Amino acid sequence: MNNFTYSIPTKVHFGKGQIAHLDELKDSGNKVLLVYGGGSIKRAGIYDRALEILQEAGLTVLELSGVEPNPRIESVRKGVEICKKEKIDMILSIGGGSVIDCGKVIAAGACSEEDPWELVLHPEKIKAALPLYCVLTLAATGSEMDGAAVISDLEKQEKWVTASEYMKPVMAVMDPEYTFSVSRKQTAAGTADIISHIFENYFTNVKAADVQARFAEGLLKTCFHYGPVALKNPEDYDARANLMWASSMAINGLIQYGAEVAWCVHPMEHELSAFYDITHGEGLAILTPHWMEFALNENTADKFADYGRNVWGIQAEDNMEISREAIRRTKEFFKEMGLPATLTEVGINRTYFDIMAEKAEAGCQGSFVELKKEDIISIFENAL
Repeated sequence: MNNFTYSIPTKVHFGKGQIAHLDELKDSGNKVLLVYGGGSIKRAGIYDRALEILQEAGLTVLELSGVEPNPRIESVRKGVEICKKEKIDMILSIGGGSVIDCGKVIAAGACSEEDPWELVLHPEKIKAALPLYCVLTLAATGSEMDGAAVISDLEKQEKWVTASEYMKPVMAVMDPEYTFSVSRKQTAAGTADIISHIFENYFTNVKAADVQARFAEGLLKTCFHYGPVALKNPEDYDARANLMWASSMAINGLIQYGAEVAWCVHPMEHELSAFYDITHGEGLAILTPHWMEFALNENTADKFADYGRNVWGIQAEDNMEISREAIRRTKEFFKEMGLPATLTEVGINRTYFDIMAEKAEAGCQGSFVELKKEDIISIFENAL
C-alpha cells in the first residue's frame, strides 16, 4: 500500500428533510449564486424550498440556470461573470454532477484572473475558490464529495477533467427522496457511472491494498443489487439511499488513497462525449466490458478472478475461467439495466476513432494496463 494523506472535508447531511441545513450558508457571507440545470428542481419543489430557507437565513440569491448535462465552459464563464460583478460570497449547486462540476469551476474562476478554461487545462493555477455548497439530485458522479470537475468546450471538441483541493464542497445535502423522479435512463446511466468509478480504483497495480479492495467489492455488490431495484421501483428509499451513498464513496478518495492508479476508461469515454455529446454513463457501460476483455491476460487474471469470486460469487479453480465469466456477467448486467451495448446504438461510427484515441492515450498512461493509441482504437472497434 502507498503512503497517503486522508482528507475528505465535506460535511454531509444525508437523509430526508436535510435540505433544512441550507441555513448554514450564512456562515460564508450574504450573497449566494444558485446554480442549476433545467426545470426538474422546480417541478420537484426543491427550488422553492431552497429559496425559502435561504431567504429566511437573510441571504441574497442570484441565479445561473440552464447548466448542460455535459457542462459547457460558456456556462462557467457566465457564472464567473456574475460572481465578480455582484461580489458573490458562495456558490450553491442544486442538481447532479454536471451542475456541481459547473459550480466548482465557477467558484475557482471567481477567485482568479485567468479565463476559466485555463483553469480546466491547468488546475495548478487554481489558488483559491469561493465556498461551494450543493444539494444532490442524482446518484452518479460523486462530485458532491470530491474536488474534480469535468468541463466541455464543444467548439473545440474537448472535454477535460480538472481538480483542486480548493474545489471540494464545504457541505453536501443528500436526500434520497430527491432522486425518486430520476428517469430510468438516468438511473441506469448513473449506476453505470458509479460502477465505473469503483472499477477505475479497484483495478490497480498497487500490492496489498486489501482494505481498499474489500471496500470496493462491497460497493460493487451494492450497485449490482440496488440498481435493478431502483429501476423496478423508483421510490424505493433504500435502493436510492444506497446508490446515493455509493456514488460518494466510489470517488471521494476512500478506495483510492494508498492504491492510486491512473484511470483509463474515463479518458476514452470523455472523447466520445466531447465529439458526440452522449450520456456519460452510457458511454462507460459500452466501453467497460470491452476494456476488461482487452485488459485480461495471464498477468491480470488474478485481479479479475478476485472480482469474479468476491463480487459475483463465481466458484472455479481456473482464474481465467472465473475472469471471463465475471466479464460476461458485467456485460449482461449493463444489458439488463437497459443500457446500450454498442457505440452504433448511440450514433457513433469510426469517423473520429483516430483522433479520439490519440487524445485519450495520455490519460491512459500509468493505468492498470497501459493503453497505446492503437489499443484504444481496437477497443473502440470492438465496441461498435
